[in-house]
Order: sequence, then structure tokens, then C-alpha cells
Amino acid sequence: METNLDTPFKKTWCPGCGNFGILEGIKKAVASLEEEGMKRENFVLTTGIGCFAKIVDYININTFYGLHGRSLPVATGMKIANPSLKVLACSGDGDSYNEGLAHIIFAAKRNIDITVIIHDNRAFALTVGQFTAISPKGYKGKSTPEGSTENPFNPLDLLFSAGATFIARSYSANLDHLQKIIAQGVKHKGFSLIEVLQPCVAWSNTYETYNERVYEFENQDVSSKENAAKRIKEWDYRNGDKIPIGIFYKSEESTLDEQLVSGLTGKKADIKEALKEFK
Repeated sequence: METNLDTPFKKTWCPGCGNFGILEGIKKAVASLEEEGMKRENFVLTTGIGCFAKIVDYININTFYGLHGRSLPVATGMKIANPSLKVLACSGDGDSYNEGLAHIIFAAKRNIDITVIIHDNRAFALTVGQFTAISPKGYKGKSTPEGSTENPFNPLDLLFSAGATFIARSYSANLDHLQKIIAQGVKHKGFSLIEVLQPCVAWSNTYETYNERVYEFENQDVSSKENAAKRIKEWDYRNGDKIPIGIFYKSEESTLDEQLVSGLTGKKADIKEALKEFK
């Protein structure tokens, strides 16, 4: 598939970084959605701070480079200001599960119609390898040279409880799977969380581990909360578990942007028609 979404800027990620796979996955997903009729000018991508955030320089769509942990408020504002946009927010595990944890919880709770792509390398890579909220216990980094004493938490479980209506996981080394998951997340009406396992060759090189443990699951009833809860808990971000990738949960519910437009117009109408009336 010809994506035609390249920019002239040199990519400065480390050779072998999982961010290359995520960049290609997003580009291929956008290209496939264009083929389905979505307009490129209606896509916008925002980021926080981290190695992942350089992605705004490498993809030829509308982009906004934000502050550390603050990509979700920016994405929310974009969607409310212009509901016709397809808003994507790239963020790292340190960026959203540490610095911006409250923002991602409330974005899920409000069911704002945006797609959040978490570049999950389990480290603060840009600041040379400190541990994050989901780094494994014993992780040795600049801030924990003897090993972290903390257990990771399960962010998918947390955001499922908060109200996310689309929850999925993919792997940066499985490009076909990643492209499809991102495209489905963008098409979903509501808050879409896509966590992407992203090895960091400098500080958290997990290729061998993921290649051994990651598996795709299929034929799951994605509308079942019981199935979703069970599958989400299958991997607790500690060592020794099989790691499922796929769509864990999907539900169609009223979104924040729809509710705000309904409040402005007094009608439960199609959001585009309602905005025309309001204007």
C-alpha cells in the first residue's frame, strides 16, 4: 500500500526502535482509511513528550506537539472544537501512565471520541531510562540502579474500569496487526485506547521476550465485559505470562462531544447536522 505520508525530516530514533513500526502502522492505517473515503485533512495527531513524540515530524498530516503528559487535554479540545476531525493522540507509558494519568482516566470516563496510541516501552527512554508505573519490578535504570522495588499496575484494567469503550493491544513488530487495530480504533465512535508494545533497544529491549510470549487472539465477543475483564487480566505486566494482542472490548455509547452538542442545540441529532444548526 502506497502511503504517501512521508516528510523530508531525518528520523533520529535509535536503529531498531519500536517507534519505527508504530509510525508505519499509523501511516498505513491512515492510508487505508483514506481509501475508505476519509479525508486526510480531517486527521490530526497530537503528542506529549518522549522519544515517541518525534512522530509528528515524520508523518504528513496535521500535528500538534504538546507538553509532557498533556496530549489528552489537547486532543479533547480539538475534538470538541471541531467534531468532524479524526483526532489521534500518541503518548508513552511514562507520558500518560505517570505524568498524565489523571488526564487519560478522565478522557476514558468522558468517552471523548479520540484514539489514543500508547507507545509502551516501559521506561522513560528520552530521559535515559528511568522506570515508569508499568516497568517490571527489579527494573534497573538511572533512578533505580539496584532495581525498582515497585510492582507495575495494569493500565488497561484501570481504563476499562474508568469507562473506555474501545480497548486494544498490539505489537510494533507485527505491522499488519497494528495497522488493522489502529484503523478500527479510529473508526470506533468513542474513546479508543490502543496500547502498543514497543521495545526500546537502548533501555528496555524486550524483542526476545515479546517474540516468545505475544499471541493474537480472535473470535472473542468484544461486547462482553466479562470476557474483556478476563482477557485484560491475563497479563499483569510482570514476567512469565503470555501476552495477548487484539481487541479486548468495544461498546457503542454516547460520547462527550455528542453530549455537548446536544446541550447546545437541545436536540439529540447527528453531530454534524447539529453543529450546522448551532452555527
